[in-house]
Amino acid sequence: MYLVEHFYSIQGEGKYVGSPSLFFRFGGCNMKCEGFGCKETAKDGTQVLGCDTVYAVNKEHFSHSWVPISKTSELLTVLELYELPNAVDIVLTGGEPLIYANDIIFINFLEVLVKNGHRITFETNGSLDIDFIKYPVYAECFFALSVKLSNSLEPLSKRVRGDVIYNLASNAKDAFFKFSIDSESITLGLEEELNEILLHAPKTSVYCMPVGGSREEVEKNTEPLIEFCKAKGYNFSDRLHIRIWDVNKGV
Repeated sequence: MYLVEHFYSIQGEGKYVGSPSLFFRFGGCNMKCEGFGCKETAKDGTQVLGCDTVYAVNKEHFSHSWVPISKTSELLTVLELYELPNAVDIVLTGGEPLIYANDIIFINFLEVLVKNGHRITFETNGSLDIDFIKYPVYAECFFALSVKLSNSLEPLSKRVRGDVIYNLASNAKDAFFKFSIDSESITLGLEEELNEILLHAPKTSVYCMPVGGSREEVEKNTEPLIEFCKAKGYNFSDRLHIRIWDVNKGV
């Protein structure tokens, strides 16, 4: 298990936007999402293509800065580094945090957080399943299902797993869809693709946010996406952290 970074900020996306939150960003992912077109320069000067957190995805070029975790206490110690309000929100993101879903260190960490009254939100691509019977702590967690669309350039069979989406949405304490959408995808018939995904969890609320790793990119995609949300009845989600701090880590 690897921890890339942790920081105390506000939630910038989705259903709980604006909520003070302590973020744990874990390293590693089962996808690359090179279609999002964000670039990060590695230590050796290589330009690595992927999502806006490619530094937490690409182990080959960025693992030198990832911190290995061997004990639950190493994660819990992070909470002591900040002056936090009681039971502040905890957001587990990545990369893809659910690659560690069966790790006992991770399970124990979640159990302590739930016991202490924290709301835990997983930011996940919704393609990795969870055993809610074996690990009931997950039923106390919230899931932002950021299922990847064709604009990620990931194959359909990998990014959309209906049984997993249904399981997560049905058994979590709460779940919502959170899609990353650019203006070009809207003009290329995005609605049909979204409808097929939503069939797997039809009662789950939908939030759409503009693609972009910079303020300029987010603003470029914002107005077309707002019009799309108005037409389809979806919730628009800003990317508040990018709009405020632009291209920055730890926010």
